[in-house]
Amino acid sequence: MKSHLLIGATSSGSGKTTFTLGLLRALKNRSLQVQPYKCGPDYIDTQHHKMAAGCPSVNLDGFMMSDGHIKELYTRYSFHADVAVTEGVMGLFDGSDRMKGSSAEIAHLLDIPVILIVNAKSTAYSAAAILYGFKHFYKGVRIVGVIFNMVASEGHYEYLKHACEDAGVEALGYLPKQSDVEIPSRHLGLTLDDNFCFETFADRIANLVEDFVDIDRLLEITACSIPSEITQAKDTSCTNKNFRIAIAKDAAFNFMYEENLRFLHRMGTVTYFSPLKETAIPKADFVYLPGGYPELYLGQLSDNRSMLESVKQYVEAGGKLLAECGGMMYLGNEITGTDGKPYPMAGILNQSATMENMKLTLGYRTLIYDNYELKGHEFHYSRILPQKNPIPSIAKAYTAKGRKIDTPLYSYKNMLAGYTHLYWGDPSLNNWFINFLKNKL
Repeated sequence: MKSHLLIGATSSGSGKTTFTLGLLRALKNRSLQVQPYKCGPDYIDTQHHKMAAGCPSVNLDGFMMSDGHIKELYTRYSFHADVAVTEGVMGLFDGSDRMKGSSAEIAHLLDIPVILIVNAKSTAYSAAAILYGFKHFYKGVRIVGVIFNMVASEGHYEYLKHACEDAGVEALGYLPKQSDVEIPSRHLGLTLDDNFCFETFADRIANLVEDFVDIDRLLEITACSIPSEITQAKDTSCTNKNFRIAIAKDAAFNFMYEENLRFLHRMGTVTYFSPLKETAIPKADFVYLPGGYPELYLGQLSDNRSMLESVKQYVEAGGKLLAECGGMMYLGNEITGTDGKPYPMAGILNQSATMENMKLTLGYRTLIYDNYELKGHEFHYSRILPQKNPIPSIAKAYTAKGRKIDTPLYSYKNMLAGYTHLYWGDPSLNNWFINFLKNKL
């Protein structure tokens, strides 16, 4: 028996990320080994989880992963933990198609008790109707407690506790309304700025959680056994030390899924490098350029001509490379920043990208290429500038509901590049990636 909980919410913006970070740090401060997870495809929240808990956070996604893979991940990563904490995505029942891909779907699949976060700003006893509806809407989800956010006073909380009593949901505490517990935002999500003191912020939230939330009771009511069909996974990794893998990782490129990285570590010897600070890519048989925030470092990336030339020479010589989103933009002729200034890049893909007139593009993607299905997620504000002779996409792209969309996947020599953040950690769905590495794609 150990505590397993999923932190859900009535809607986005309710405060589940803030509470999750505070709880993770509070549990860590209690010397408990806590394993964080994130529902959905988010690669920013997981980085905050890691900083708060002191260990990697793992995505659980009903669209990009099979049910068996989700169960195996949950067991493997939480097996030695004292507490497993899963942060939900959006509202509890919000998915790509009704409940498909939702936090509720994950809670049901893994039989995890749910702690609901409710933004109590400008409401009191009416919360009873909200809680009653969430508790009884779907029998496959167990909502065992609620924590309120943005509570104005102890008197306000008394009204909310009355609502809990009549709705049949246990009140576990609240977070008071305070401006200094808000994380500054950035256009792709919660900030990862170097000048944002995360440690101070995490400790501040942890203290609030300790002061205003009954953590002991939360752990008590979420204690349960891992379902019997989920057993400890055996590590069947087989590393070929002669296969060299280079992964770009720095302030400009850091959007990566933990299980994708684990898979690469199993496939070969991994070396991380920085396109911002180093002059050349390491010797490699495969290079991974993930997404991130290249638009915030355009001058530094563009001035590092030695690295840009190193990447170009590697691709032109037939080197195998996968680039996603910001990594794909880095391979073009130039990126125009929000300042309207173009910054020369690697010049491998004969196209340019711009951050001007930013417009959000996001959603799950299925890319059909050579009879393979590539699963992933698209999330960006940049766009490719129109070309007289545009580079053709080699794949057909579809949304989660099967609607055709123009999300590209480019191929040049032994390189694949596109806007989609791809997932290849699931052994039942990653034949395309294995064959790509083996020159069979």
